Amino acid sequence: MDSLPIHYFFWRYKAISELQINEQIRDKEVRLIGTDGEQLGIVSAKEAQRLAEEAGLDLVKIAPTAKPPVCKIIDYGKYRYEQARKEKEAKKKQKTVELKEIRLSPNIEANDLNTKVNSAKKFIEKGDKVKVTLRFRGREMAHMNQSKHILDDFAEALADIAIVEKAPKVEGRSIGMVLAEKR
Repeated sequence: MDSLPIHYFFWRYKAISELQINEQIRDKEVRLIGTDGEQLGIVSAKEAQRLAEEAGLDLVKIAPTAKPPVCKIIDYGKYRYEQARKEKEAKKKQKTVELKEIRLSPNIEANDLNTKVNSAKKFIEKGDKVKVTLRFRGREMAHMNQSKHILDDFAEALADIAIVEKAPKVEGRSIGMVLAEKR
């Protein structure tokens, strides 16, 4: 363990390590909150530091942008632990929405289209978005406009569970649209 920087050990607590504690607070006056959450009013930083030392706790600047800045007398290690736990909980509750792609061709048969619709339905019910791409090759490029109805039929088949988030749009040799779950 050669000289690793301090921030190396607190990589998980990046947002928290930005807080100023004890002697790092250089403001003349701060709004002080006591250990039990009671307002102690506006006091000088030195006075706040003294009160924190008497309580055997740390003085932590909670809201640095407020006028005057808000400081609280708390156990910094415990506070940092609580904040990290809250961040972890928030991260658990996040849902990542994936974008699944389904490719169609202009001369697709009805049964094949139904199979693709069913797979899109599964994706949408899982909470993912579906990008439906109608790909053209060779001479099919000349009849792009006549094939747009395939995407319309696809969206209509899923109208009960999905909405068209991004309307059909020509993108080079294909036409694409995005479907998302109805809320």
